[in-house]
Amino acid sequence: MSARTSAGRGGTPFLGAPIGSRGVSMATDPLAYLWRPRRCLRRPREPLATALADLHGDGDCKLVVGDLGPTGHEMKLKVYHGMDLLSENVLLDLPTSVAAFLMERHELCVPAVGVAAGPYIYVYKNMRPYFRYALPPLEVNSTEKDVWEQAKEDKVDLLSMKETLEMIRENADRENTEPPLSVQSLRFLALDPPEMESFVNQYKMQPLKRQSLITCMTTLKKSLADEGSISCLVLGTENSDIIILDPEPFSMLVQTKVPSVPAFLDVTGQYDVEYRLIVACRNGCIYILRRNSKRHKYCIELSSQAVGLSWVQKNIVVACSDETLQSFTQKGKKLWVVPLPATPITLSLIDEKFQSFHAVLVALANMEVHIYQDKNLVNIIQTQDVVSSICFGRYGREDNTLVMTTKGGGLIIKILKRTATFDKRDAVVGAPVAQSIKLNVPKKTKLYVDQTLRERESGVAMHRVFQTDLSRIRLMAARAYAQALQCNMTPVSESAQEQLKMNAVVQGMGPTFKLTLNLQNMSDTRAVANLLISFLYDEKLYSIEHPFFKTPMLVPGLNYPLATFVECLSEQGTSDIIKVFVLHEGEPEPLLTAHINMPVSEGLAAV
Repeated sequence: MSARTSAGRGGTPFLGAPIGSRGVSMATDPLAYLWRPRRCLRRPREPLATALADLHGDGDCKLVVGDLGPTGHEMKLKVYHGMDLLSENVLLDLPTSVAAFLMERHELCVPAVGVAAGPYIYVYKNMRPYFRYALPPLEVNSTEKDVWEQAKEDKVDLLSMKETLEMIRENADRENTEPPLSVQSLRFLALDPPEMESFVNQYKMQPLKRQSLITCMTTLKKSLADEGSISCLVLGTENSDIIILDPEPFSMLVQTKVPSVPAFLDVTGQYDVEYRLIVACRNGCIYILRRNSKRHKYCIELSSQAVGLSWVQKNIVVACSDETLQSFTQKGKKLWVVPLPATPITLSLIDEKFQSFHAVLVALANMEVHIYQDKNLVNIIQTQDVVSSICFGRYGREDNTLVMTTKGGGLIIKILKRTATFDKRDAVVGAPVAQSIKLNVPKKTKLYVDQTLRERESGVAMHRVFQTDLSRIRLMAARAYAQALQCNMTPVSESAQEQLKMNAVVQGMGPTFKLTLNLQNMSDTRAVANLLISFLYDEKLYSIEHPFFKTPMLVPGLNYPLATFVECLSEQGTSDIIKVFVLHEGEPEPLLTAHINMPVSEGLAAV
């Protein structure tokens, strides 16, 4: 299957052109010096923190990048317009996420930029520092606090202090009932013995505190789904907390726990109406939370660690480190799994509103970016380096722009063609991958071989017998249908003037049963009167209280329950059929006929 564009079959729908240009030259800057540090983690690498935002409210969107510097300690917040660097601000900690959001509703909608770094969120307006939000402090271990109090008064030696802190750390890791150690104590345990004394003398007079770190962040619309509406910040912390912040007073609206540390977040809906939040955690699970839920509603166990995830309409799409792309429903049911040709690095969403095109972008370690619509591969983008982060949206004056940063610090910008159309067909030429998988077919038995030879020799005769039996079944069905029409045994009468419908209900265990006939006039305007109901039954087995009676006038659209009592006279525990006839007064043929299979009288059977 392929992606058809105006360039013909096999052409890419993205133009590698600079903002404002209509050429086809590649807009790539391999020396943009966007750096990310090398980390040895037991989970997939986090992409560079990037976001697209209209910083001045003039409709000209900029690229905001959380740059980590060449050494990982020269953090800066950079703003790009096209391929040019407009401004930069120094950051005090490593940025984990960048998000643009509206804090308040005004005529001039100028979004703020939130940068999650360490335990803080730094909020910028017009790229100037505006506000800093700190995560609430966590509880400090009481034994750890006593140890540092003794160190402040010089009542404990360094070796016993180290042994006590190591014991606290082991108990916290093993039992998970006590608070873990603070950063100050962990730094102390990592030092060599000659360095411990100077460290204790430097920090023993400072108050002991423990703060969590922000691991991921996204935005959630507060009341309206419009682009110019106020958004809340949704945070995931190292303490396994999910926090939703009110953007105006920066107060905590929701705080809930998940079983593990969140790595990726995505949310859909509005906070004041209804929202669903998906959290990919470091334990290899995805948790789905809903509004007003104190804990996660559903849990998805992945085959490996998640690299990125996103809502695609009402489904969840997640890229995993085992080279698979998986999709789930909002209740956690797996829809499909697509194998990837290389390890995925990051994942992002394409939401093209003009054609209502929804797809996911998956950056791979083989320097390719694949575009998937559902499970169909619709396009492949080749890059000069491994892509570490992806943004799709409005950049400059272009609505559909793809912005990518690479592992080596490069910046790539591509524009979606206005004439591009995507077909739901796979871009891979040839047979699908599923056809190359060998089926586990069992070995042929002697009975199977003999049956095959018999079918080959007697194929014509077997076909004739089948056709004869099929014709007989059709003939029997036609005769039974004609007889039912002739005897008026259908539940709805065939008369054009008396359009009636009847069903019967038998209640009781015996020997006395209550028989209720529900009679209804199906006509739109015409009432039916002068109807009679008669019962035909074996008088040796049953006795009916009213075997013949007249019905009231039937008004169209109303249900008339007509009840009578049937008494079983047999002591043998047998049952029979009671026939019900609906007749018009003065007519010999019934309008409706019903056969009621009476149940066995359990009262007599018990005696």
